[in-house]
Amino acid sequence: MEFFVDKDSVVRKIWGSSDTVLFIFAGASAEFALNKAVDWLYFTGRLPSDPLGRLFSTVRYARDIVFAEKEVALNNIDKITAIHKGVEDSRGYKMPDWAYRDVLFMLIHYSIASYELLENRLSNAEKEEVFQVFYRVGTRMGIPALPQNYAGWLSAQQLHLQEDLAISNYTTDLYLQYKKNLGFMRYKILLETQKLIVPERVRVLLGMRKFSWLPPVLVIYKLCKKIKLDGLLKAMLLPPAYKSEIKALDITSA
Repeated sequence: MEFFVDKDSVVRKIWGSSDTVLFIFAGASAEFALNKAVDWLYFTGRLPSDPLGRLFSTVRYARDIVFAEKEVALNNIDKITAIHKGVEDSRGYKMPDWAYRDVLFMLIHYSIASYELLENRLSNAEKEEVFQVFYRVGTRMGIPALPQNYAGWLSAQQLHLQEDLAISNYTTDLYLQYKKNLGFMRYKILLETQKLIVPERVRVLLGMRKFSWLPPVLVIYKLCKKIKLDGLLKAMLLPPAYKSEIKALDITSA
């Protein structure tokens, strides 16, 4: 049986842990708010009205690719492409190619940054492995002008960060929605998490200080994880309405 992502791949380790997945989307939520194509998310209304629901639906799409047999994963990618095509048809014009590339670039960057922050440093070969998985996703979706390898992506990402991000009214509104949906304390944790994993360009645009009080908390959390108390902490820190969804994120441990 052939899988889209090899069973021993580091990509499965990254996307099979609720910790890394939540950090991936903490970082992506910052970059989405700055992206010049963020108006597409407002067209559907799903992200601003229910950012956590959007997070978990996106996780389900990613999981249906990363952990699926090859043909099933390809079919799931085609479904995602069809969904985007439907949105484009409804709006009357095509989403720019660079906007699709930006999303792939976010998934690559935050997959690597989150895992390295929470677990271990990745080798160059493992980083290449992460890139190649999302490169195959992008190729299947028909996204043009993708870099061919991780080294090429590093250069392309820097260009993306300079050309495709800007502060806008959408930025302000999305952060208001994050605060409204998360509550004060969870929102503060989101901001501290973002400081640790967003690229420098994103941090500067958002006016974030480099200092964060989160690293010592992460040390304590890792100790709690070793004695199986991390589930209790997650239940305390994350919205109760999403308890089952958060638990379901831990695929590799299951």
